Amino acid sequence: MTVHDDLQPLVALKEHHIALLFTNYLATLDIVAKVVSDTKHTHRVYCQQDKIAQAQAEFDVFIQTPFDKKYQQAAWQYGETVTVNSSGANFWTHFKENFLAHAGIVTLLVFALCWLVFLGSNLGLAQLIFDQLQFYPYLSIDAFLAEPWRLLGPVFFHFSWLHVVFNTMWWWQLGGSIEEALGKGTLINLLLISAIVSNLGQFFVSGANFGGLSGVVYALVGFVWWYGYLAPEKGLSLSKPIVGFLLFWLLLGFVDILPINIANTAHLLGLISGCLLAVFSVKFSRNS
Repeated sequence: MTVHDDLQPLVALKEHHIALLFTNYLATLDIVAKVVSDTKHTHRVYCQQDKIAQAQAEFDVFIQTPFDKKYQQAAWQYGETVTVNSSGANFWTHFKENFLAHAGIVTLLVFALCWLVFLGSNLGLAQLIFDQLQFYPYLSIDAFLAEPWRLLGPVFFHFSWLHVVFNTMWWWQLGGSIEEALGKGTLINLLLISAIVSNLGQFFVSGANFGGLSGVVYALVGFVWWYGYLAPEKGLSLSKPIVGFLLFWLLLGFVDILPINIANTAHLLGLISGCLLAVFSVKFSRNS
């Protein structure tokens, strides 16, 4: 699709129906505009150059309430109906597209594995699966050589719905951002190192009866937090309120006032390993 020379890029959107709806609305304001889609499922709105400022102002208002009836009415007046709703097949389709767009293959594989293990556990296989993924009852070189997967195994086993939802959604959010910004290798290294460090630490403190991705999640928190501070140009960041909340939750676990058992050592060591890996990663990337 060719864009006329007098049309300039205004905004890029992930959802085609939203881009089309806004383009139709611009047409009712006598602003020439069109949508151009690329192979990465990005839909760019182009508009005439002499009205770019007006179009930008209109978009700032539009994006706050794209479901407003006036935009649908504008589409009807222009001659093309665009259905925008928050339920049904369209909602589910766009949810899946956005979910998959944020996550790379590593993020999705770990997400899926955690849920497969959890669902299998709730189908009567909990003890069997836990026995296979549990950390070594007695740590030794022979045990490691015989069953090396147990070094990582506990991170994939979760004990409740709240546990698995909390961990996997944070993994999707932070892991997806890291994989997109820095690549698969960085996320894999972060997963392996933080899982081993947090699992070993928790084993030495409480034994082998623990599980969950929480230590790795806290490593992602520490990594994004410090990487965003040291190299903001990469686009990784966590807001101060979120960091504060997660640190406060970590502290609550150590003062032992929560009604649930929390792998505090795994959380703390995960956080520390993530911060240190961020510092190392930034320095290594700059030196190379």
